[in-house]
Amino acid sequence: MAHFNPLAFMGQPPPFIAQIYYTNPPNAPTPPPLFFLIPTSSPSIFTLLIIFFFTPSVSSYPKNMLRVSVKRLLLLLITSSFSFFHVQSSVTKKAYIVQMDKSAMPDSFSDHLEWYSSKIKSVTSQKEASEEDHLDRIIYSYETAFHGVAALLSEDEAEKLEEEHGVVAVFPDTVYQLHTTRSPMFLGLEPADSTSIWSERLSDNDVIVGVLDTGIWPESESFNDTGFTSVPAHWKGACETGRAFTKHHCNKKIVGARVFYRGYEAASGKINEKDEYKSPRDQDGHGTHTAATVAGSPVRHANLLGYAQGTARGMAPGARIAAYKVCWVGGCFSSDILSAVDRAVADGVNVLSISLGGGVSSYYRDSLSIASFGAMEMGVFVSCSAGNGGPDPISLTNVSPWITTVGASTMDRDFPAVVDLGKGKSITGVSLYRGRRNLSTKKQYPLVYTGSNSSTPDPNSLCLEGTLDPHTVAGKIVICDRGISPRVQKGQVVKDAGGVGLILTNTAANGEELVADSHLLPAVAVGETAGKLIKHYALTTPNAAATLEFLGTRLGIKPSPVVAAFSSRGPNFLSLEILKPDLVAPGVNILAAWSGDMGPSSLPTDHRKVRFNILSGTSMSCPHVSGVAALLKARHPDWSPAAIRSALMTTAYIHDNTHNPLRDASTGQQSTPYDHGAGHINPLKAHDPGLVYDITAQDYFEFLCTQKLTPLQLKVFGKSKRSCRHTLAGAGDLNYPAISAVFSDKVSVKTLTLHRTVTNVGPPVSKYHVAVTPFKGVVVKIEPDMLNFTSNHQKLSYKITVTTKSRQSAPEFGSLIWKDGVHKVRSPVVITWLPPL
Repeated sequence: MAHFNPLAFMGQPPPFIAQIYYTNPPNAPTPPPLFFLIPTSSPSIFTLLIIFFFTPSVSSYPKNMLRVSVKRLLLLLITSSFSFFHVQSSVTKKAYIVQMDKSAMPDSFSDHLEWYSSKIKSVTSQKEASEEDHLDRIIYSYETAFHGVAALLSEDEAEKLEEEHGVVAVFPDTVYQLHTTRSPMFLGLEPADSTSIWSERLSDNDVIVGVLDTGIWPESESFNDTGFTSVPAHWKGACETGRAFTKHHCNKKIVGARVFYRGYEAASGKINEKDEYKSPRDQDGHGTHTAATVAGSPVRHANLLGYAQGTARGMAPGARIAAYKVCWVGGCFSSDILSAVDRAVADGVNVLSISLGGGVSSYYRDSLSIASFGAMEMGVFVSCSAGNGGPDPISLTNVSPWITTVGASTMDRDFPAVVDLGKGKSITGVSLYRGRRNLSTKKQYPLVYTGSNSSTPDPNSLCLEGTLDPHTVAGKIVICDRGISPRVQKGQVVKDAGGVGLILTNTAANGEELVADSHLLPAVAVGETAGKLIKHYALTTPNAAATLEFLGTRLGIKPSPVVAAFSSRGPNFLSLEILKPDLVAPGVNILAAWSGDMGPSSLPTDHRKVRFNILSGTSMSCPHVSGVAALLKARHPDWSPAAIRSALMTTAYIHDNTHNPLRDASTGQQSTPYDHGAGHINPLKAHDPGLVYDITAQDYFEFLCTQKLTPLQLKVFGKSKRSCRHTLAGAGDLNYPAISAVFSDKVSVKTLTLHRTVTNVGPPVSKYHVAVTPFKGVVVKIEPDMLNFTSNHQKLSYKITVTTKSRQSAPEFGSLIWKDGVHKVRSPVVITWLPPL
């Protein structure tokens, strides 16, 4: 592979990396895998065409990497979208999002929709004579967090529309993907009979959390509204009905439910209502799980097939839920997401929890970023998942500074299972298997592995559909490498080929991270090191044999938390000065409510019905933060979204339950702020942070003014007639709780000066002094080094001067802490030197 310098992609989304595996005739030498860089900023510029004899097994990891494995690969072509293999018709209509300058509407129009329709009419064919034809082109109108429409246009029409007066921007509909209980107790949110400050009855609070996902399963006990008061007066939402969802499915807990599918149908055709609910009802389970994690009511004796037995409750059990269904079998489309955010803000939500993401785009081209900016302007806290692209660097999504970006970590609960090898050695892994097909612990079963013992996936060992020979695996425990296809699907492939068990082994991509799954046959997942040992045993030992044993649920696991290997990593290459992710929260093996229509493995062959399921992903960590944000909003209704995020970040911890620095599951080594952000969420401390770094909507706009955007690009965020006042010397001066000093490629620049302002939300009279960790390459000076507050909500500013002693080849990490004897207001600090050009 050609050497890849990530700094070459500064200010651009990172490329997709397509890694192509192929097989050769027997005894032929195996060449190394081929790699191709495919820019994500213009996905239409390259087309990947694969022609093969047999059905390929192709699936994308939840990150900016596509790995394609095929049994017989004949031809790979990467060709221009203008070639004869990929002709984009200029007359084909698809959905485009059209942002309008609401204030530019001429007086001759009675309302904005009439004006928007006239703009669409001005660029469409004269053959479409009636006004209804032009209105039919409009699939959504946006009025609150965003101004404009989503409309069906050809490419030529979209280009013409972009030139029209009053049109701010036109961008195509894009596809987003889902980023797919003990956590309340692990986070210190004890049951209601405890003395915790969070244990007060909050059922009378007015906080409403909007969850953008796959809908909701209203019959779940997690959405019981017993004890709740009437729906908050500020709520203006609705309970939309449809197949298997009526008005009575909403209650004082689920206060609203809506569906958004017009963008999806414009791209994919009409939804088959026999196969999918065209209503707020959740068929997939993901939305039910995230909604219950945010604000599920307590349910005793919750478990998955006997695992994780206990009381399941959301982070904010007293908060209300509004479900916005934006995701369907074929994905989640930006026009639908944008409409849901716009509608949710108008409905009156206080928090938005969004566990999905797409590729990274420039701020002004990212519809979710733009909509979230509008939500933030209206005082709505927006929490998004960071993505499941780890452990690769630069794999983050949802990196806008007005979005709280959440990575994933483990808890102190595990589900151990044991692989007993024939030579008397036992290896511990994890599993959630519980079924009728059990292996005897008193018997050994033949063990088979069809790959080679290396850290990179071998096409022969991935257990892809159609790749296992029943004559080879029948009656045996099969070793399968993790990768390409879903983990549980590998078990189905083994089962279909006659195998009696599965050992799922990590490769270098996942390291020692273990994720438990509800397999359809006896199966144990093990780490990379243990996997190599097992594979070596199977390849070198005649009559190799093993058995599998399942040990249930274990608590008090050390060390924990640990940053999940799949959790997407920084740096944030759109703006290195904004450290992302913001923080991490529990996202591994999370128990929460589940859809009654989907088995726990989500495979079509899984007909088991469960009330709760255990899932892993940043999709699970995001609602933890959303729920704690709802608690903070209930306790501090005057706090801005930035103040809430600041409280979460500056009180986050960076040590595990063994008092050592947080570790990275993929390497076993100490994690960095590029992995864990400010640290692990700490709700008990967050309610009383002492100081907060507040940021206004105008401050965020001033940040955008430092990003070399054109006036037209800035206008995307200036719907309320904002203009650049140039109050920030650079992006690093945004009043962010994390501090990132970026030295340019000019070696002559030795000193950087950054500024911050803190607001006192603690005792009126308090004195803080500062402590900064030492750095190898710089000297950091804080002026003043003491802050004396004399009143509530008083603001005081300080200056950070960073002077280079010796430029370092890699970033340095540390912290800046303000202390008053009670509070520790901690900011992560990152020092980066861009290499000379």
